[in-house]
Amino acid sequence: MTIASERRGGFSRFVAPVCLLAVMWVIHAADAVLPGSFTGFGLRSWDPAGLPGLIAGPLLHGGWSHLIANTLPLLVLGCLVAVEGARRFWLVTALVALVGGVGTWLFNPPGTLTVGASVLVFGYFAYVVLRVLSPGRVSHRIAYALIALIVIVLYGGSMLTGIFDAGAGVSWQAHLFGALGGALAALTGRRPQRSRQ
Repeated sequence: MTIASERRGGFSRFVAPVCLLAVMWVIHAADAVLPGSFTGFGLRSWDPAGLPGLIAGPLLHGGWSHLIANTLPLLVLGCLVAVEGARRFWLVTALVALVGGVGTWLFNPPGTLTVGASVLVFGYFAYVVLRVLSPGRVSHRIAYALIALIVIVLYGGSMLTGIFDAGAGVSWQAHLFGALGGALAALTGRRPQRSRQ
């Protein structure tokens, strides 16, 4: 394999988070020009009919400012997750969306409508932190660890605020359970240590 092909293969893993973000922007642009609102398809707590929001909720946003606020952290943290490959990225995304969504559905007040990619942002953040702190192939890459530590410094404070001091109209439940989903993904993604002979 040539160096050029290795580079192409290396960068191709980041297509997954970029595509996910692009889908969010396309959906919101369509929501802005079409009649009605897509946000009604979000996750509605304690309503069985709202369970499809487990999938749709993270893709929907309440406004352009909401989407823009989620864009950069989703891209940065999503790419750090995708360092382990596109397959791993989608598995982490699915687990975060499931755990974050179910927790939000159960612990938000009944009838509360929740939308936004912040559940994924908090999940990716927790995943990256635990992968850096736990033994494993990726966490031993110095460049990855340094970048992840910078991300922790940049986003750590806002992550804690988003859970423990979320403002009115912000679902701390989605943030908390999204982070728990990311932690679970990190713990279940550990590779067993090979015994030395």
